[in-house]
Amino acid sequence: MHTIPSIAARRARLQQLAALGLLGPAGISGLIQEALAKGDVPVLKGINSLTGSVLVNGLAAKVGTPVKPGDKVSTGKGGAAVLVLGKDGFLLRDSTSVTFQESKTKPGLLEGVLVTTGKVLAVFASRIEEELLIKVPHATVGIRGTGCYLEIQDGRTYFCLCYGEAAVSGIGMTQPKLLKTTHHETPVWLDDRGGVMTVEKAGFVNHNDDELIMLEKLNGREPPFVSLGLTGRY
Repeated sequence: MHTIPSIAARRARLQQLAALGLLGPAGISGLIQEALAKGDVPVLKGINSLTGSVLVNGLAAKVGTPVKPGDKVSTGKGGAAVLVLGKDGFLLRDSTSVTFQESKTKPGLLEGVLVTTGKVLAVFASRIEEELLIKVPHATVGIRGTGCYLEIQDGRTYFCLCYGEAAVSGIGMTQPKLLKTTHHETPVWLDDRGGVMTVEKAGFVNHNDDELIMLEKLNGREPPFVSLGLTGRY
């Protein structure tokens, strides 16, 4: 039976995280606080926190609504959601639509993440046998265990490999572009408006280390940059 922690317990949890250096000096949003303050992790398989309009398969979601491979999750204007699927974690910002694609050969296994609109921060467990594909309108990104942030914009996609390895492929590319980062070193624009996919350097925008730490903690892990002493630079 799941017990809702008291206000005092939630406050103590946040104080513990602050003492460990897991909260930035300016604090974090109420949505992230709620996800972090619920006690032992992982909290729930599915929606852990939400604000505003959030739909799962077209139906209004609430905290505790399950999410599984094959489901579609969308947020409205001003909406956001933190969710756990298997051993992976996701933060969906406003006006976002994501379909979690199920493997055709292995039922129940997450095979791909199709992002058609919006902004998504995600952390993924290590995958030894099969890579997972993140599909956006302008590219496909193959990963095995990493953290990343992406934004779908008009005609191109912003992609930050926060840590880990990824292979980017797209129209006209003779071979995938391999990316490897430790701590947000090489955010890029994925742009195929010229008929051939280009991968061009971009700046760092719209996500932070606190959010990555939160998503990993919901899955019983921590980002590798924590042990390297790089926390709080972003």
